[in-house]
Amino acid sequence: MDSSQVYHIKQQFTLGAYPALITIPVPDPSSPDYTPAVLYKARAYIALHDPASALALIPGNTENVALRAVAALAKGDEGLEELRDLCVEIDGDEDVGEWEKEILAVLAATAFVRAGEIEEALETLRNPAKASDEASAVLAQIYLSLSRPSAAQRTLSSALRLNPDALVLQLAEATISLATGAQGTSAVSFFTEQLANPSVSSAALLVGRGVVRILRGEVAAARSDLEEAESILSRAQADRGMDEILAAMIVATGLGAGKRGEAEDLWSRLSRQYPSHPMVTDLSAKAELFDSSAAQFVVPPRAVVVAS
Repeated sequence: MDSSQVYHIKQQFTLGAYPALITIPVPDPSSPDYTPAVLYKARAYIALHDPASALALIPGNTENVALRAVAALAKGDEGLEELRDLCVEIDGDEDVGEWEKEILAVLAATAFVRAGEIEEALETLRNPAKASDEASAVLAQIYLSLSRPSAAQRTLSSALRLNPDALVLQLAEATISLATGAQGTSAVSFFTEQLANPSVSSAALLVGRGVVRILRGEVAAARSDLEEAESILSRAQADRGMDEILAAMIVATGLGAGKRGEAEDLWSRLSRQYPSHPMVTDLSAKAELFDSSAAQFVVPPRAVVVAS
């Protein structure tokens, strides 16, 4: 069972409270909490696009498989082969603990997804021996990204039957509900319950609840959540997640009573700062298609009535 400190650290990571997590001091190396604390703090730095700080946390001579895996993940594409080698190296090795194997599977699959190696990520996570709560949650997220919500739900349902109280599985369930538009009440309840915890300050939770509220037609409440999320990231001087906040705010502003110019300003900001965001690329492609089609359209001559 995790100590109270490790439980708190895992909770912060799972709920996306990365700026708060990186401020938590690392325990003494002799403490049993040292390895999981370093692991999740390093992962938080990676999530905040600061791999250098993640690598600085990890001892260069560590033999711990989980820490070697997170170091490889921090190296980006350069760490892919190292992760593959680690997966082969520990296969069948009884001296490596199950927790380390499970973490390696999750981190390797994460790296493979980032590199576009989706099938390799799926194969890494499908191993029943490595089907931890987090592995199941990541596998469900991959299926969801492939537009396979039924497979995502099946994966998650099996894991929830074994551990219905797992926070990472509950978050994945809320994400599926959010993506499919189903069970909006359960999704908003999950986000609201987690936001009620005074020890958690997570922009990601506020964005999740804000999007659910948009789907439920609660536009004013959604805007309040999104503005608070933006404030959290601004205070932390963090950029990760700001693109999703802006995208949701554009929708909320367009549906609400805001002025049209406000939505246009938000759109300009999103397209300028995050040109690769899916909303920007999709609408840009549609705009180009419209302009191309309009250029090919020939206006027929106006009919003239001739008196007989």
